[in-house]
Amino acid sequence: MEVLMHLCHHRLRTLLPRTLSRACRRNHHCTPQPSHSVHVLSKPVAPTPLVSRLFQPSNLREGQEGGDMTCRSQRLMLQAGLIHSSNPGCFYYLPAALRSMEKLVRLIDEEMQAIGGQKVDMPALCGAELWKRSGRWELMGKEMFRLRDRHNIDYCLGPTHEEAVTELLASQSTLSYRQLPLLLYQVTRKFRDEQKPKFGLLRGREFYMKDMYSFDISEEAALHTYQSVCHAYGRLLDRLGLKWVQVQADTGNIGGTLSHEFHLPADVGEDCLLMCGNCGFSANFETVEPGQADCPQCHTAPLMESKGIEVGHTFYLGTKYSQVFNATFTNAQNKPAVAEMGCFGLGVTRILAASIEVLSSEDSIRWPRLLAPYQVCILPPKKGSKANEAMHLAEELVQSLGNSLLNLKGEVVLDDRTQLTIGKRLKDANRLGYPYVVVVGQKAMEEQPVFEVVCQQSGETVFLSRDGLLDLLSGAETI
Repeated sequence: MEVLMHLCHHRLRTLLPRTLSRACRRNHHCTPQPSHSVHVLSKPVAPTPLVSRLFQPSNLREGQEGGDMTCRSQRLMLQAGLIHSSNPGCFYYLPAALRSMEKLVRLIDEEMQAIGGQKVDMPALCGAELWKRSGRWELMGKEMFRLRDRHNIDYCLGPTHEEAVTELLASQSTLSYRQLPLLLYQVTRKFRDEQKPKFGLLRGREFYMKDMYSFDISEEAALHTYQSVCHAYGRLLDRLGLKWVQVQADTGNIGGTLSHEFHLPADVGEDCLLMCGNCGFSANFETVEPGQADCPQCHTAPLMESKGIEVGHTFYLGTKYSQVFNATFTNAQNKPAVAEMGCFGLGVTRILAASIEVLSSEDSIRWPRLLAPYQVCILPPKKGSKANEAMHLAEELVQSLGNSLLNLKGEVVLDDRTQLTIGKRLKDANRLGYPYVVVVGQKAMEEQPVFEVVCQQSGETVFLSRDGLLDLLSGAETI
């Protein structure tokens, strides 16, 4: 009997854990505990960017004209391996250019969200029905890319999204005046069937644009929003260090009753601008009476002509679209009212190319400081030279700059092509436009290391200690 009880007890001890485990799993009352220790995952550490590993294929040899290229930015961007031509008016954006564009988008996000903008993403494929309701399906003409699906339904690749965003708002039946103003924006690819694409990213068939759409309770409120966006555009261009001018403009096929363009003055610009040096009046020549020589505002001074690259455009639309699509809200009297609208565009890829166009020399790119792909390029000595021992110092400097200065994290690149002379690599660095180039040469091997620093924006060369270098680079503004 005692032996039998012992066997039963042993059997029960064996079966009970398995039975309880199955019961727990069925009833979800307990969670099996892992027998191994739990490891906390750490963030991956990005490797040091090396020039030899960067994908920057040069599409033109130095000095090559490039056929039909008629502007500086297109030639420089191709030579530097920033872009690569695909189809007419379409380009591959290569890693360095994409880094710059992502920085520009972050800057745009900051400015748009500072005035209350909320970011969305709308379909690039737009139904023809929306455009027919607004009357723009035929008005847009041949510049609109159109297609038909297998069900024989017409679509377009959106060049702009007034119809789509207004339809989106109209679908919200509970919108209250307390929720206005509402500013929705996106940064997406846009499409335009240009008859003759030219100037690289300045006039293409496929491009990136920021387009914002505002909805307000009244005309007064909508005009206040309009001015708020215009001021944000000015701040953005100021932060990029660009000279710009705001001019009155034609509303074109977008419509509305008020419009302004933002231009970077440049000889390659396709727009003719008229400005008065007396009262500050400025306009696109399309808005001025033909043959008018004096300023229509002060009538005392002649109008001066200049060329400009359009990088932004703003429109006060009123109820042009909201009336058609019945985009309404409930007002303070608890009655439905039609929203007042505005729309505001910024050419993202155009700003990128236009800034290179106006800031660069004929053979070297100069970036707005905030948009440079990398802020600092470190040049170690040539392999086999007397300063070869400084190589480890250059590698250590790359790491310490990123670790010591948070503004330079991920912003320092090492030109490890030590088979080339420092002179050759300096020439490449100058052509690519890194704001700061640090040469680690023989002076860096002294008891108190000294680094040669080339400040590309000013053209100045200085010799600094490590502390002096850190102090200089701590002021590099990044985004």
